[in-house]
Amino acid sequence: MTCVSKSVSRLELLRGRFRGVSGPQRPPWAIPEALFLNSCERCAACREACPEHILVEGSGGYPKVAFAQGGCTFCEACVTACPSGALDLFASDTKGERRAPWFLTAQISKECLSRRGVTCRICGEHCESGAISFRLHRNGVATPRVEDSACTGCGACVGPCPVAAIDMRPAPEARPIP
Repeated sequence: MTCVSKSVSRLELLRGRFRGVSGPQRPPWAIPEALFLNSCERCAACREACPEHILVEGSGGYPKVAFAQGGCTFCEACVTACPSGALDLFASDTKGERRAPWFLTAQISKECLSRRGVTCRICGEHCESGAISFRLHRNGVATPRVEDSACTGCGACVGPCPVAAIDMRPAPEARPIP
């Protein structure tokens, strides 16, 4: 028998969620979740500073990213506006080096129109990094493929998807800073 250990937050424990389900996506350059929850003043400064309007109020008043509203341009306005240090470009564990905003990559589900035989390339058209490409199949419909190493995790592909088939998930490996 294999035992897999997952971290369960105090909030998840109180709500009866024992599986260690991942929490909301925090703004770029958020410090680790436990420290973020202790540091964030829930002042809304980051949300107000976001020119893309993708930072919204989440559970308990903490900011979270709503990729359905748009993609992150990594402009750093949220970090500059944060008075508490909950968003930090240079965390202590990076020895003064700029750290990545987050490690996310797009994942396209089987609900994707192209994967269901309907021609659609909207996600690829919104991917500035070129991480989403299309592979033509014999039936004449091209299906999307995400190149994890090229995906910046900006989420610009999420909102335009007409069937909400794209989600941002933790990346399998670290990538360069956008």
